[in-house]
Amino acid sequence: MRIPRRPRLDTNEVADRWQPRLYVRLIALGLLAAYAIAFVLENRKQVSVHFVLATARVSLVWLILLALGVGLLAGILLAQLERRGRRRRRSHESS
Repeated sequence: MRIPRRPRLDTNEVADRWQPRLYVRLIALGLLAAYAIAFVLENRKQVSVHFVLATARVSLVWLILLALGVGLLAGILLAQLERRGRRRRRSHESS
């Protein structure tokens, strides 16, 4: 029984398809996903969060993500306030 040979690849066609940026992005995305998984697995421990009137037990990773979200939201709101203040100062100076 004879095994058919694969057709030869056109090296110019392969060179045209090679996209180094795509592969760099895929590798970076894979590393980021691996880091996120490791981060979650390392921070599964339960911790107590003491609020003024209550205490809650949550996973540490959720506490970290909550703090990240609150920080991002506060940063966006403060940037908006700063931009609004700059606009008001400019309008008062030009009047």
